[in-house]
Amino acid sequence: MSELLLEVKNLVTEFNTENGNVKAVNDVSFQINKKEIVGIVGESGSGKSVTSLSLMRLIPNPPGKISQGEILYHSNNGIVDLAKISEQEMRAYRGNEISMIFQEPMTSLNPVFTCGSQVTEAILLHQKVSKEVAKNLAIELFEKVKLPNPNRIFDAYPHQLSGGQKQRVMIAMAMSCKPRILIADEPTTALDVTVQKTILELIAELSEETGMSTVFITHDLGVIAEIADKVIVMYKGKIVEQGSVLEIFENPQHPYTKGLLACRPPLEKRLKQLPIISDFMEVSTDGKLIEKEASVAKAINDRIVIESETKARYESLIQQKPILEIKGLQTWFPTKSNLFGKPTEYVKAVDNVSFDVYPGETLGLVGESGCGKTTLGRSVLRLVEPTGGEVIFEGRNIRDLHTKDLKELRKDMQIIFQDPYSSLNPRMTIGNAIMEPMQVHEMYSSDKERKEKVIELLQKVNMLPEHFNRYPHEFSGGQRQRICIARALGLRPRFIICDESVSALDVSVQAQVLNLLIQLREEFKFTYIFISHDLSVVKFMSDRMVVMNKGKVEEMGVADDIYNKPSQEYTQRLIAAIPKGRLEDIKARTPFQ
Repeated sequence: MSELLLEVKNLVTEFNTENGNVKAVNDVSFQINKKEIVGIVGESGSGKSVTSLSLMRLIPNPPGKISQGEILYHSNNGIVDLAKISEQEMRAYRGNEISMIFQEPMTSLNPVFTCGSQVTEAILLHQKVSKEVAKNLAIELFEKVKLPNPNRIFDAYPHQLSGGQKQRVMIAMAMSCKPRILIADEPTTALDVTVQKTILELIAELSEETGMSTVFITHDLGVIAEIADKVIVMYKGKIVEQGSVLEIFENPQHPYTKGLLACRPPLEKRLKQLPIISDFMEVSTDGKLIEKEASVAKAINDRIVIESETKARYESLIQQKPILEIKGLQTWFPTKSNLFGKPTEYVKAVDNVSFDVYPGETLGLVGESGCGKTTLGRSVLRLVEPTGGEVIFEGRNIRDLHTKDLKELRKDMQIIFQDPYSSLNPRMTIGNAIMEPMQVHEMYSSDKERKEKVIELLQKVNMLPEHFNRYPHEFSGGQRQRICIARALGLRPRFIICDESVSALDVSVQAQVLNLLIQLREEFKFTYIFISHDLSVVKFMSDRMVVMNKGKVEEMGVADDIYNKPSQEYTQRLIAAIPKGRLEDIKARTPFQ
């Protein structure tokens, strides 16, 4: 029999808003056993993070409160209802018995203290040891979470570490008091697949080694397949399905679960379009879920592109004259200078890169963080000034253009950034944000005509005309990204760079945005450079793929060929790290389920 560690019974967490009380967690019940890894999955707004914050009693009051239910923790001294004890009593459990790591490690770590001092502080708070012992324990923890050179990391500040290293510092801090339960809230969402793989392996290893239980929260079922023993699927504050990881993947019962499974870009097939949640269910006017008669297999099989179609498209693309030619492009950043200010050392972010892009093509640019892919994209548009080489767009070398000519060229070459919220002015309505570039480039004869075009564009990206006068904060992440796409389309460009433009989105919203980008490419004959660290997304979107590593091109070729037969060890490692969610892998990992 498994040893029961935590029972959640009929939990309700609600928030008092302008529109009345909202039940973010609505009558939720589940159990966690010792050494068990429980995956909680769902889209943004499903209630999964609020559930985890409720377990830790970190809900800000006001406006939120746990209004109903029990959180029964089976401690060594008996059963305690964490929902009922005082804040002072809760401090004995929070951090000490139940720890949490958050999605964004940079906002969780204090930028003015070294990583070592922050971990030793956590140790000193809960354990009666000297500062010297606490320091040694922190360095041991850094070794356990496989940080390179733990002594250097101890004295380093958060900004001096990569995303994966910061996340490992957070895990070390969470593990410092040997908790019985670790809550990991989207801990790998912003990480490369290779770093994500090491973090998943690390959590599984620590769980096995220390007997710790883990609540792993994510929107990606592919990640859940790699790590979880049990899966809880949440939708709009409720649990719609729960069971063993094998049951959920082999025979999903709820249409929402089926939709989440189908949304992920498949690796072994090429699809014309990704299935989305609405293929499996719809919400009636009275808020009830209506299941559609659609299986995951049918939704995928109906959209498969046969190999001969892919080959024919590729051959027709490369027979054209390139729209963009990149020749020996270099972008170096000085890191050291001599007494006279002359640079003596550089970071070679982009180092002698050459390739062509053909009209109507989507060229995927993939690699880990720091490989130079974003710098390359910005260098092409001269948002970062290149150090050397040529960027030839439709026969003109962009590096030779003066400001006036470059401004004129901006109409034809646009970029969609990773974070849609920071790309939009929070004080400007989205209608005016889309209209502003049209005014700068003096497109159309009046603001009345421009407004009509903006409304047309909003409808094109599946938004409503009445959204024109709303502000960015009133929209979800996926909607904001569509607004940024509409703004890029406003100038009728011929070439668009998508820089990690779907990496922060839920898999279901990501599927909608990817489908939209493909539909717009076919309709307007756009040419894309699609930048991402997610190889499965790049493979779905791209005709050809360029794999970058340390500022150089590791390999390039037809996207399907690179995935099926990668020639370089680096690419093989990237592909091996992708969470695949295959039944045979789950069965091998969980033989007793």
